[in-house]
Amino acid sequence: MLPLLAATEFSHYGPLAILLVMALLFGVGNLIITHILGPSREGERKGITYESGVNPIGTARRRFNVRFYLVAMTFLLFDVEIVFLYPWATTFSSLPEGSDLSPTFLGRCLFFILTSIIAFTYAWRKGVFRYD
Repeated sequence: MLPLLAATEFSHYGPLAILLVMALLFGVGNLIITHILGPSREGERKGITYESGVNPIGTARRRFNVRFYLVAMTFLLFDVEIVFLYPWATTFSSLPEGSDLSPTFLGRCLFFILTSIIAFTYAWRKGVFRYD
């Protein structure tokens, strides 16, 4: 009886196992086929770094100002916050009119937006967005 029980518990994992095997075979197969069929020319010009059509000048080990990373992280922060507003908007618009949940949903969204504005103001006052 016990082996039958174990077989039924794991029967739901069959499609997942098939998907993982297919993904693994696809990745390894692409690497092998590319290595076999792809061109393998070597040369001085092919070995240099290619950056958007511009010949590289100097070393790649330049120091960047930390403000670049701060602006990038701030952009990602607000971009992700906007993505979180979409599910709220679809749920809020589908609530029945006069629902008891409407003020709660609205309050939570306003709190979310207020904290975003406070974070943006803090970053602005700290000079994150200045390019000196």
